[in-house]
Amino acid sequence: MSEGKRVVLVTGSSRGLGRAMAETFGRRGYDVAVHYVSSAGPADEVVQAVVAAGGRAHAFGADVADPAACQELIKAVTEEFGALDVLVNNAGVTKDTLVLRMKDDDWQRVLNTNLSSAFYLARGALRGMLRTGFGRVVNVSSVVALRGNPGQANYVAAKAGLIGLTKALAREYAAKGVTVNAVAPGFIESDMTAALTPELRDAYLKEIPAGRFGTPQDVANAVAFLASDEAAYVNGQTLVVDGGMVMH
Repeated sequence: MSEGKRVVLVTGSSRGLGRAMAETFGRRGYDVAVHYVSSAGPADEVVQAVVAAGGRAHAFGADVADPAACQELIKAVTEEFGALDVLVNNAGVTKDTLVLRMKDDDWQRVLNTNLSSAFYLARGALRGMLRTGFGRVVNVSSVVALRGNPGQANYVAAKAGLIGLTKALAREYAAKGVTVNAVAPGFIESDMTAALTPELRDAYLKEIPAGRFGTPQDVANAVAFLASDEAAYVNGQTLVVDGGMVMH
């Protein structure tokens, strides 16, 4: 099977990093399952962008914090495209506050959406991958999983959990033709970084040897590499995309 004929599901791909990933896979010839939680409009725009680039795409709505919804999502993607070869677990939410102020629901929602969803979806996708003898799972973690971040105990725990899940799955299924890796983005240009004061922006930039924030395309390129045939012998790794901010 040529790389361009493969099917990829990118969760949380109606905007931001996920959108860049979906469009990158589309340009590379993949069939792209674009996932959204509640807003179909932006997801449809991504579908149109993929189609305009000559690819095939379809939008799917699901709350990936719900295990039953994850099962239905895998089934729907497989029925639409006939297979699911690459799973990119990108969906995520934040509920930031200090631990002493963090409500149980704030903790649980972030863990369910950012970490448990990756387990539910990988469990569903792996069955098809094992039948075909090929699969790629890429989990989108974060540099905060490696260095911590105040006010984000739930988010940091979830992103660190993704790295552990990546290693466990990588050991379980490597001999079956499936690789599992993670990408850990650093500071990426986004609505959040655009809203920073000049002082804060300069302070963060001083921590980055590259002297700039990353772009969504920087992250998408790393994800596409890990999904490609060129990365067939890369397994259980966390590829940090942060301009050198965290070296571990």
